Amino acid sequence: MNILFLGDIVGDSGCTSVKQNLPNIIKKKSIDFVVANGENAANEGVGITENITNELLNSGVDVLTTGNHVWDQKETYDFISKQNRLLRPLNLLSNSPGKGFNIYNSKKGFKIGVLNLMGNIFMKKCNDVFIEAKNFLEKNKLKDQYDFLIVDFHGEITSEKMAMGHLFDGKASLVIGTHTHVPTNDARLLKGGTAYQTDAGMCGDYDSVIGMDKHNSMNRFLKKKSTKHFPATGEATLSGVIVDCNIETGLATNIENFIYGGELKNSH
Repeated sequence: MNILFLGDIVGDSGCTSVKQNLPNIIKKKSIDFVVANGENAANEGVGITENITNELLNSGVDVLTTGNHVWDQKETYDFISKQNRLLRPLNLLSNSPGKGFNIYNSKKGFKIGVLNLMGNIFMKKCNDVFIEAKNFLEKNKLKDQYDFLIVDFHGEITSEKMAMGHLFDGKASLVIGTHTHVPTNDARLLKGGTAYQTDAGMCGDYDSVIGMDKHNSMNRFLKKKSTKHFPATGEATLSGVIVDCNIETGLATNIENFIYGGELKNSH
């Protein structure tokens, strides 16, 4: 069972690259299921629209996760409840529309659980993520409700992400961090068989400042005249991981970085 997870898709550059390249990547790498974080996919680089959601899903993405920018496009608040392939963090404050967890059928007929969580440190206010995760694990079991479980932990702090990885070790197929837009070099299998990487990176133009126009961003740091952040428009690099999972246990047998196109040294 081959799972591809793609980091935060940033702006038009990231969306265009995903739409153009994902179908061939799925075929070439024999990918069975694709999850991508879409919270920066809108043209402004924050949030996601209904039209972009549909375009990404039609290009081969099976499920889109989000994070702290989930509501930055106001229309998302209205359509997310109708689109069960778009998730928002499970631990958002009560009365938030949409779902933070759902179960999907893969092309081969396996049940894939996808869980979206958001960290508490240096992020927008939300419910305690570790309490929410603990409650989730008490109610949901690998190889019971689902054959595989993918956890997108959208957070700023490495220690939070690592601790969450260990909490889910042996209970999830993959725990992958998102949000920082820089791929970390720590892809590995944890002791219990869960694949882990601290951050998947982004699908966007790396000749930038975390996906945003570098000149405008530098001017902001230098206290010079600048505008609101806007995405860089060069060729995007697709960044994420490919995880191979055992269909009997639901746990990972291999994880590897996936880097394709653009500025970064390609892994494939």
